[in-house]
Amino acid sequence: MRGAREDHDSGTASASGSIAACETDGDESQYRQRVTDDEVADQPRRNETADERADRNWTEVLQELRVLQTGTQILTGFLLALAFQPAFADLALGRKGLYLVLIALSALSSVLALAPVAAHRVLFRAGAKRSVVTAGHVCLIAALAIVSVLLAGVVGFVFDVVIGGASGWIAGSVLAAIAVVTWVLVPVTVRTVRRKRAD
Repeated sequence: MRGAREDHDSGTASASGSIAACETDGDESQYRQRVTDDEVADQPRRNETADERADRNWTEVLQELRVLQTGTQILTGFLLALAFQPAFADLALGRKGLYLVLIALSALSSVLALAPVAAHRVLFRAGAKRSVVTAGHVCLIAALAIVSVLLAGVVGFVFDVVIGGASGWIAGSVLAAIAVVTWVLVPVTVRTVRRKRAD
């Protein structure tokens, strides 16, 4: 009887171990299925499906849109207020032309920043979240590029009106260079270093 009971217990333990191993293998298989080829970078840190990742990326896009829209709204308000100042009529024709270019850039950046929101609303419940996230990424990069030119142009315009001479070109060029370094070169350098360490 004791031997039969021991055999039964050992069989039960073996069966339990097999079930646990199957469950572990199933979990690992499910995890591998949840991570696609374009999600390899996130594999060590996240366990999410493609749809979950799209939702997370869309939330990040919306947060970046809020930051970008705040800056463009301030610049647009500043530029629109200038046209109604008494001294605006005394500006030279070239400066008025630059002003109109800046207004156009400000409006274009706002349109690009709002494009992902409009696409999300039009494609609501169409199962195109990942496509909307990709389009939002492209629109944000384009809007950031325009905003960098807009910032440099506004600073150059103000320096030109206040000081004159080559001060506008110098101030605008310096700000544009700073934007290129902090917005492009630094992030690209960080990405390159991280990839080299991963290899």
